[in-house]
Amino acid sequence: MSGASGSARTRYAILGCGSVGHAVAESLSERGKDVLILDRDESRVEALRDQDLNARVQDISEPDVVDALDDRDIVLILASDVEANKAAVSAIREVDGDQYVVVRASDPVSEDELRERGADVVINPSTVIADSALQSLETGELEYMARQLAEIIEGGGGRMAILTHDNPEPDSIASATALQAIADAFGVEADILYSGDVGHQENRAFVNLLGIDLRSRADAPPLSEYDTVAAVDLAKSAEDEMDFETGIDVYIDHLESDAPPDARFVDVRTNVSSTSTILTKYLQEFDQSPTEAVATALLYGIRAETLDFKRDTTPADLTAAAYLHPFANHDTLEQVESPSMSPETLDVLAEAIQNRQVQGSHLFSTAGFIRDREALAQAAQHLLNLEGITTTAVLGIADDHIYLAARSKDIRLNIGNVLQEAFAEMGDAAGHSTQGSVEIPLGIFTGIEASGGNRDTLLHLTEEAVRRKLFDALGVEGAAEGGNGS
Repeated sequence: MSGASGSARTRYAILGCGSVGHAVAESLSERGKDVLILDRDESRVEALRDQDLNARVQDISEPDVVDALDDRDIVLILASDVEANKAAVSAIREVDGDQYVVVRASDPVSEDELRERGADVVINPSTVIADSALQSLETGELEYMARQLAEIIEGGGGRMAILTHDNPEPDSIASATALQAIADAFGVEADILYSGDVGHQENRAFVNLLGIDLRSRADAPPLSEYDTVAAVDLAKSAEDEMDFETGIDVYIDHLESDAPPDARFVDVRTNVSSTSTILTKYLQEFDQSPTEAVATALLYGIRAETLDFKRDTTPADLTAAAYLHPFANHDTLEQVESPSMSPETLDVLAEAIQNRQVQGSHLFSTAGFIRDREALAQAAQHLLNLEGITTTAVLGIADDHIYLAARSKDIRLNIGNVLQEAFAEMGDAAGHSTQGSVEIPLGIFTGIEASGGNRDTLLHLTEEAVRRKLFDALGVEGAAEGGNGS
């Protein structure tokens, strides 16, 4: 084959020149490509020649079709007669033709047969049309949703509240930041409100380095004083079950919620892995180039939610990240991802490592009495890196409450559901497939109050009870026994 010997110009052949083949031939010719057309219909060939196309009469189902293809590099077999297409593929491969062969099928069965005969690429027009229709539908749906969102933001008035979930994480904060920027473009001032704490050191670094203005719900006006109320990335938190004192106007998330707010505008897309991806699409639809801070936040939100594109990453997440990449500050991202560890976090991690108990691939530990409950989540994440461990849970006691942070990389397990099953009846349990948290009043398990004289007993009783319930919910045999996995 001459194309394999270093020719600078790729030569094409189109076998069967109906409407599809004709369209491909015209497109290639307009690009200045060397195209040979073979078709058995003499009148069609004559018409193609009248258009200054290189066409010859040839029955592509006959074995001698290969004689006309000796100097061709890429062969597109596009006849509507699938049996003729099969014969052409077989003829090319039987003489050890090394051309790159693209062939048209008619259904899934003929797709498989053509691949077996040696086609490099098989195209089913029905599938192509369906994919194109779905893509157009998605584009149209986004345009429609964007118009609805714009109407609610513009029509709501001058002030908007954007709610994140409890103890907000990067995806929730980034999504709120993007929605705040969208509102600002429509002349609407928006406050980002949160409950709980921004406690994780990476999250604090994220907020501080990007200058994101978050307001605690306790320090903000009541929601009833805002003209519009939006909620983003709420499903992973117990926040979605709270009794809002006013209605929600806008609700955007990438996870389904057991009790979503009854909002005027709802966009829940479970086919993406972060709410930041959804908000990036809205920025693009509104033709808004993100500021450096917004782009950096969204890119970090996507990376955090997908574990740097290693967990449940979809094509939409990747295209959103690619769009944001040139706008983002990558020095800031590196600073966010490598913050210094606080002494409290180091103490909690040391306690968790020392007190670890392992059953199979599941690890349970206790950090004792703590001051910073967010350190539990960091300890659970660090312990997940131990060899052979797929699920971790770290317990701590603070402010007369038991706190449990859990992480999992077991694709067969939804750790959020496990925590709900084990602890929902006695406290607040929230989470999703890879992470979760529990908050339980201390007296539930022990019936005794914390004091200097009974702290060790209290901790032991609490640890035993929580570990047993967790391991039972995980289906771990031998939950009554434990070892440090040394």
